[in-house]
Amino acid sequence: MIYKGSCHCQNVTFEVEAPEVIEADYCNCSICKKSGYLHLIVPLSKFKILKGENMLSKYTFNTGVAKHTFCKVCGIKPFYIPRSNPDGIDVNVNCLDTEGVVVKISEFDGQNWERNVHKVAHKSKEI
Repeated sequence: MIYKGSCHCQNVTFEVEAPEVIEADYCNCSICKKSGYLHLIVPLSKFKILKGENMLSKYTFNTGVAKHTFCKVCGIKPFYIPRSNPDGIDVNVNCLDTEGVVVKISEFDGQNWERNVHKVAHKSKEI
């Protein structure tokens, strides 16, 4: 299915191809926990920015591999390039228009990232 999504002010809009039942991960690391991020990692080929790429600001920390993107206007982080899957994209399920869609949420122990990254490293691979 193709899902549409946006930041809060809708200056940034996008679409992502994902299964009818979305399998998302809730991460307990410091940045995800504080931002309320709900992860849907997909191959980059299944993601498209529709509007507002110029409205995005980037934030990196630690290794600099993850490229966190935020809307310059409303501050929402609708998607980013994750450290676990730098060849893919990680979409915030909370930014999708998913009324009526089933979302299955799994816990991911991001506080112990190095020990657990293997559990999500496959998600950006083409099937």
